[in-house]
Amino acid sequence: MDSFIAFIEWIGESNAEALFGLLTGAFFGIAAQRSSFCLRAATVEFARGIMGGKVAVWLLTFSTAVVWVQAAQYFGLFRASDSRMMSVAGSWSGAVIGGLMFGVGMVLARGCSGRLLVLAATGNLRSVVSGLIFAVVAQMSLHGWLAPFRNWIAALWTTPNGRNLNLLTMIGLPDVAGLVLGLILAVVAIAVALRAQIGARVLVFASGVGFSVAVGWVLTWNLAQVAWDPVNVTSATFTGPSANTLMFFLEESPALRFDIGLVPGVFLGAFLASWFSGTFKFQGFENEANMRRSMTGAVLMGFGGMLAGGCAIGAGVTGGSIFAATAWLALFCMWIGAMLTDVLVDQRGRRPQLA
Repeated sequence: MDSFIAFIEWIGESNAEALFGLLTGAFFGIAAQRSSFCLRAATVEFARGIMGGKVAVWLLTFSTAVVWVQAAQYFGLFRASDSRMMSVAGSWSGAVIGGLMFGVGMVLARGCSGRLLVLAATGNLRSVVSGLIFAVVAQMSLHGWLAPFRNWIAALWTTPNGRNLNLLTMIGLPDVAGLVLGLILAVVAIAVALRAQIGARVLVFASGVGFSVAVGWVLTWNLAQVAWDPVNVTSATFTGPSANTLMFFLEESPALRFDIGLVPGVFLGAFLASWFSGTFKFQGFENEANMRRSMTGAVLMGFGGMLAGGCAIGAGVTGGSIFAATAWLALFCMWIGAMLTDVLVDQRGRRPQLA
């Protein structure tokens, strides 16, 4: 701990926070690019009655995050109750409405916000455009014209006493149950992966995505214990950070935070992974209809993610790993919204029309 404190004093607290974000993001970007981690792909596969590789990758990522985060908490390396997600009131109404909107949006945009960032780094210009629209709408929902509407929906039904709720505590389970559940999900994920004949390399990188979430939690929590100024205990999420990164380049005197390092870190990691693997390739929109669809999806994700308290990564994996009750509800609604959209839009569009 003394060497850690000395490092923080040498580099400076804000610089250390941004560096931790950069490292977390780079680890996430490399692992997500090489494993093709994508909640949208997993929900579509599941909606079509397939328990294949995409579902296996998502399950392994989620379970790995739960195992490592809960293990870190068990050994005193992290305390979920200190996280910003748990120290403020959660919104049940925001989780439901925002989660459904985000689920619809990520199917229309062909990827969640985190996936769009990874794809943008590999040369996908469609994801660049959609990602920028997502960031602008997220910022509008956080501090702009859409903020009053978001606040009104979020206030309809909130958690009591000004704090979020721990799902394990709500249902009367001990803290260690989180670690056990994570291990059970990991076994299920490996079984699905073996059945789908997924290679070991993909599984290792999928686990790396989940591990990066734990890295972010542990680094920011330990920094918060020694820093003089307040530090948000957080990890990988892309709704708020995308909005904050956008404003970082527009403000006169921006502050370095974890968020500001995270987004560039993911982009850098995914770019390097695609470049050295030979998969970097410029791609654009197929047609105008595809462009309209992606832009609509980005708008829904920008508002929905901010309303839900996080994106498919922020609520779905990062919030899920600490058993934030509203995060689990938002994740469930994202799955529902995405599957319904695939069934009603994509699958219906592929069915032969009767004369």
